[in-house]
Order: sequence, then C-alpha cells, then structure tokens
Amino acid sequence: MHDNFTSPDFYEIDDLLSEEHKLIRESTRQWVSKSVCPIIEDYAQKSEFPKHLIKELGEIGAFGPYIPEKYGGAGLDQISYGIMMQEIERGDSGIRSTASVQSSLVMYPLWKFGSEDQKLRFLPKLATGQIMGCFGLTEPDHGSNPGGMITNFKDDGDHIILNGSKMWISNSPFADIAIVWAKDENKRIHGVIVERGMEGFTTPETHNKWSLRASSTGELIFDNVRVPKENILPGKSGLGAPLMCLDSARYGISWGAIGIAMDCYNIALKYSLERVQFGKPIAAKQLQQKKLAEMLTEITKAQLLSWKLGKLKNDDKASSAQISLAKRNNVDMAANIVRESRQILGGMGITGDFSIMRHMMNLESVITYEGTHDIHLLILGNEITGHNAF
Repeated sequence: MHDNFTSPDFYEIDDLLSEEHKLIRESTRQWVSKSVCPIIEDYAQKSEFPKHLIKELGEIGAFGPYIPEKYGGAGLDQISYGIMMQEIERGDSGIRSTASVQSSLVMYPLWKFGSEDQKLRFLPKLATGQIMGCFGLTEPDHGSNPGGMITNFKDDGDHIILNGSKMWISNSPFADIAIVWAKDENKRIHGVIVERGMEGFTTPETHNKWSLRASSTGELIFDNVRVPKENILPGKSGLGAPLMCLDSARYGISWGAIGIAMDCYNIALKYSLERVQFGKPIAAKQLQQKKLAEMLTEITKAQLLSWKLGKLKNDDKASSAQISLAKRNNVDMAANIVRESRQILGGMGITGDFSIMRHMMNLESVITYEGTHDIHLLILGNEITGHNAF
C-alpha cells in the first residue's frame, strides 16, 4: 500500500483546532499509517476482520474518547472524536465502523442511559477493548422504520424473556455484549444488555459482502433468552433513545467520510503529477485540473461543516437534522471524489495497490447505514417544511 499521506487544508482550518486536537490527529494518523495501511488490503481481499487491531484501538483511545475518565474514557471533546474517526476511516471504513459502534452505539447508551452499576461494570473494559460490544436495532423487516420492530420481551419475575432477531450488525460475530432495542409487553422500546453465553443468544456471521470486507458483520438471534432485569437500561425508553445513539454515530461518520475523500484526493493528485501522457503530466490537462479543483472545494466545505457541527455538539446544541445534513452531504461528497479519483488513475485505480476501489465499495455501506441517503433527506425535509414524508 502507498502511504505518504498529507491532508489538504486549503482554508487553514487548523487555526480552528486546539493543540490537543492536532496532537490527537497526528498520533491517530501515525497509528493508521503504521498498523492499518500496510495490512488492510490483504484483510479486505480475504474478507476478514483484523482482530489484533482491537487492542491497539483501545490503546490509542479510539473507544469512547468522549466518555468521562472515571469510566475509563479519555474525557475528550466531540471534535477530538470526529478527528479520530476521520483519521481511522482514511485507513478503512470497516475499522472506523468498529470504533464507531464501540463508542457511539455501545459505550454512549451505557453512559447516557445506564445505571451506575452498569457503567462501572462495562465501560472501563469497553474502553480498553477487553470486551467488545454491538448495537441491535435494525431487523430483517425493519430497516429505515425501526419503530416497527418485532423483537420483544416478556416479564418473568426478576428476568425477562427476549425473542426476535437483528440484522446487519457490525461486530456481532465476536461481540461480548449487545445493546439490544426491544419492545416490552406495552410495546414500549427499551435498551437491554444481552451478554455472550446467555442461552438462546447466537450471532451468525454475514458472508459474501462486497463492501466493508475487513469488518465483521452478522445477525443477533434471540430464542427465549432469559436476561436479568438489572440488564435493562433504566435511563431512557422509547425510540428516541436509540436515535440519540445514531446521532452520535452519524456525527462521527460525517468526519470519517472526509478521511476517505482526503485519501483519494491525495492519491489522485500525486498520480496525476507523475503520470505522463502526450509528453506531459496529466495534471497539466484541463479535465484533470477540473476534477482536482472540485475535489478540493468539496473537501474544504465538508471540513468546515463537520468542524462547526462539532462545536455545536460540544455545546450540546446539535440537532438531529443538522447531523443528518452533514452525514448525507459528506458521504455523498466522498463517494463522488472516490469515483473521480479512480478515473484519474485509469486502470491502476481498480487495483489493490491503491485504496480507492476499497473505499468506493465501503462507501456503498456508509451511504446506507446509520440512516440511508434518502432518509436523511426526508429528515431535513421534515425539519424545513414541518411535513413528515416518511
């Protein structure tokens, strides 16, 4: 893998970052260059998740960086989290997904909705990667409409009996715990901590993926699983609880997509300066310059969007619709840049010598998960007009 990465900063956005932000970016970038870039192509080709990276992700603080230190997190701000996701996704979306799920979809709900006992029991081990989690919301028949879920539990003394299934679950095949969203007997949605080893709980792996091949995806199956009532998250119920988790993850994705775009722009620019046709570098040709100029423009806009969204999140003022706008815009921006970069490289662009084609396939998942491209459009439409078009 070619890894001589330099990130574009055309509007001197670094001036808006603290010294701590820049240190976090540099250390995460160095880790990605050392530990992810040299191996990721082989793992994607084999369709295998590099499990040895879990411990390292814990060591660099990628699991729950904004979780308070008393629970094992680093107590960092939201821009730090975003920067880490940007740098990790530059390496691979599947590795960023692993960090996103652990942080925003497992540690975040435990921190926000868990009891003190639940926080102390699980968060420190999740922060180091000693245990891994996953998040069960999507079902085979309920994707964009999670409120229609059929996974449910019934009362059984000091336990509940959980039945149902979840699909497209990152980290599920190796997860030690699952944060599962299910309906009680009154059809109210609750979060439940389901633990590996509970009888009737299985996690079959999803095979034959063309996207996120270096990530582990599976199902969650619950067949009369007895779960102690102390494993129910007490802090919040209703669909709003899992959607708060998704907001956190979607925010991280808005940064992550910039990492992909920067990587592809960087590769395309360097290649265009070195590749000679008709007696001069193709970078001297107008059509290639148009591609590169538009890439830089879109990256710069996306950087400002995510930075400002991070400021809003730091002040606890970011709305779901604002997060939808950034997730939708930045992932689409990255997808376009990947496609244009691939064209600049010609036939070389489809080989594993470069990350472009892997990023392209990964983005097909990123544009769909955590709210599809169209669903985010409708979230914005509802915000603008007051009319729900779902």
